[in-house]
Amino acid sequence: MRRSGSGRKRITELAAGAHADQVFLATRKQLRPNRNGQLYLQVELADRSGSITGRMWNASDEDFEAFDEGDYVRVDGTVQLYTGALQIIFTAIGRVDPRSVDEGEFRVLSSADVERLTTELTQLLGTISPGPVRGLVDEVLADTELMAVFKRSPAGVKQHHAYAGGLLEHVVNLLHLANTVAPRYPAVDRDLLLVGVLLHDIGKTLELESERGFSYTDAGQLLGHVLLGLELVDEKIRAVEDRTGEAFDAEKAVRIKHMIASHHGEYAYGAPKLPMTLEAIALHHLDQLDARMAGTLQLMQNEAALDGGWTQYHANVGRKFFKGRG
Repeated sequence: MRRSGSGRKRITELAAGAHADQVFLATRKQLRPNRNGQLYLQVELADRSGSITGRMWNASDEDFEAFDEGDYVRVDGTVQLYTGALQIIFTAIGRVDPRSVDEGEFRVLSSADVERLTTELTQLLGTISPGPVRGLVDEVLADTELMAVFKRSPAGVKQHHAYAGGLLEHVVNLLHLANTVAPRYPAVDRDLLLVGVLLHDIGKTLELESERGFSYTDAGQLLGHVLLGLELVDEKIRAVEDRTGEAFDAEKAVRIKHMIASHHGEYAYGAPKLPMTLEAIALHHLDQLDARMAGTLQLMQNEAALDGGWTQYHANVGRKFFKGRG
């Protein structure tokens, strides 16, 4: 049986005008009406190099139901450049038997990568001093069901680390950054900052469905990962109290939850509160650094096939980026 990865072009190798008849991982799908009320199918197509939006005009319910999010699909279409981004306009899409697929072509992180990142996570968090903060970390890490979801979740569905294991990679990156930055500012409580890194996006394990594709759960759409994360942390704090028979340090609990509530940094970006502690300020800026760098690197990678040293203009960030001409 021919492996679907054989001879295929990665998304970053696709160029405008090229014919695309190959397999992708379908991560999200929607059936939408256009301005004339006619339906079209939109699906995010991915491989290990990046993602690209695919669209089928005049689609039907049958086209929408022909595959599920998280399936491998074969599409037949043409690559186009539209408003600064490549897309595939396809006329056919169908589910592919996963046994015919080389998953290494589609998964950004291998099982070995996830194992390595998990080891780094536990080692870095293991440097937190014994006490209530360490007890909270241990409570989270001991929840095998939660950690299984954590390790397969993306950090987002579009902007950055939008792939299985992306949340784990994002958190490990931030732990390394926090471990480097905290000693430069002795007034920063390093242990609090590290636990804030672990927990700031923990609500995404409940906000996003990650077992197949990446879609928002009902709770995710109604509450969002910040509120869901605060609820989860409250549950874990109560579990620590039940296990130890002692009340959790009230100030530390509030400071930890404040980091979750404020890590987006601005009200306009969905933060219920602005950062008001040193640890919250540090977390916000480190989070922004990793998210922006990862998102921009992915954008550049997605446009690697475009000629010239610059990316296309991207309205969502108000600029284009210089890739270099070397």
